[in-house]
Amino acid sequence: MKSIWIILILALACPIAMAGPAPSGPKEMASRIYTYEGKLFAGPQDPEYKDYDLALRNHLTRRIHKRFGIELDPKTYSGFDLLEIEALIKFKKSNEPLHLFLKMFPRTH
Repeated sequence: MKSIWIILILALACPIAMAGPAPSGPKEMASRIYTYEGKLFAGPQDPEYKDYDLALRNHLTRRIHKRFGIELDPKTYSGFDLLEIEALIKFKKSNEPLHLFLKMFPRTH
């Protein structure tokens, strides 16, 4: 009878142990972006907008590097430009050079 209880406890403990905490890196960055969800900004000069755009840039450059292996500078493009760049990279043909797509976006140094 004891062996049945031990097997039952192990059967319940294994899935719980396997579903333990995941690494917090990408989730932490995404949660920083979600803190701005639903907020209204006065304009591009608003300090909160600048913080949001910086968080978005950092998140998107990491995601583009992780998915496509392309290193982009977060200071070079705006957050919304990086969203468009990601979409273009995702759907570009394999024989099309990347620099042609990047020339379409103004640099924001």
